[in-house]
Amino acid sequence: MDDFKKAIKEIIEEEIIKIVISNKMNKDVQYNKITFILKENNQKQYYQIEKYTDKQVFHENIDVDILEEKLTEYLQGNYKQLSAWSTSTTFDLKISKKGKVFLGKKKDDNIKVANKSHNKEKNYILKEGMIIEPLIDLGVFTKEGKVVNSKYDKYKQINRFIEIIDDEVKKNDFKELTILDFGCGKSYLTFIVYYYFVEIKKINVKMIGLDLKEDVIKKCNEIAEKYKYENLHFEIGDINGFKYNNKVDMVITLHACDTATDYALYNAIKWNSKMIFSVPCCQHEFNEQMKAESLSILTRYGIVQERVAALMTDAVRANLLECLGYKTQLLEFIDIAHSPKNILIRASKGNVSEDKRKKALVEVEDLIKQFNFNPTLFNLLKKDNLI
Repeated sequence: MDDFKKAIKEIIEEEIIKIVISNKMNKDVQYNKITFILKENNQKQYYQIEKYTDKQVFHENIDVDILEEKLTEYLQGNYKQLSAWSTSTTFDLKISKKGKVFLGKKKDDNIKVANKSHNKEKNYILKEGMIIEPLIDLGVFTKEGKVVNSKYDKYKQINRFIEIIDDEVKKNDFKELTILDFGCGKSYLTFIVYYYFVEIKKINVKMIGLDLKEDVIKKCNEIAEKYKYENLHFEIGDINGFKYNNKVDMVITLHACDTATDYALYNAIKWNSKMIFSVPCCQHEFNEQMKAESLSILTRYGIVQERVAALMTDAVRANLLECLGYKTQLLEFIDIAHSPKNILIRASKGNVSEDKRKKALVEVEDLIKQFNFNPTLFNLLKKDNLI
């Protein structure tokens, strides 16, 4: 048995809580970093793998008994370093350019052990025990600030959205922000975002929720008044054609249906908004237009066409944002097991090189030509000579 296999076997003899694989051997290796985290669900342990590229994170769950196989698959020949932690030991595995293996071990009975339960292992921004009125009214928290068992998925979704916003906001020193929530609906997320900025980040915000339903808007304004959220109000309006003459720093949308997302992104671009957070929904436009001669295999099966068309829709949106100077990522919003509508577009105004902008636009134009697409966002930007 070679030194590499001996080292891996020695590490996994203990119950490993976390593993981080890093330090690529060459630039052709796909992922910058890979982590393995021990979790537990319904009394069954498994490892959640997170694979990081520059712009995305890919997730995979594996059984505990194939950990050795997966570590060998990902590590050998691709990375120079592996760090691992059990309840009492820290391991540091290093591999030289010539393939020599060095394994260091350090005993430490004070290692902090992460809670392995599937639902409670994270240190959430919106923590249990906090009295957050919107979460209580939504039935996610009890009056004592405890998460209602049946609402854990909702609790995680809300925190995930806030975490994604927080990652962007903490890069800047904002004193005040104007935020617009398109298609706010019953507005549970609107209230939570307002709470996050005002109560947690201590940032002055002016926030507007927009929806078409008069009864919903009336109810939301009453709730905002009840909470004494003075700078949060709701208006009746259509995303398509909504006019707002003041600056808008952030635009958020949660499940704006089909081309409503495109109009929201278009407005955000026109306002030169600093940040955009959008979870699209029901991407029908490309599915109805999609025709392909050389790649007809993608249109042969309805379910394949539907899913590919949805992914292409969001790829085009991301590229168009990048073309207009936004650093853009497509992130997993929630686990696909809970909902197929699990992509979030995060875009922030930044320094995007001219080459990247041009390439992003060319890629969109090539896709349009290949599949006979007629994208709403592309047409809106073209009409205004923005691309």
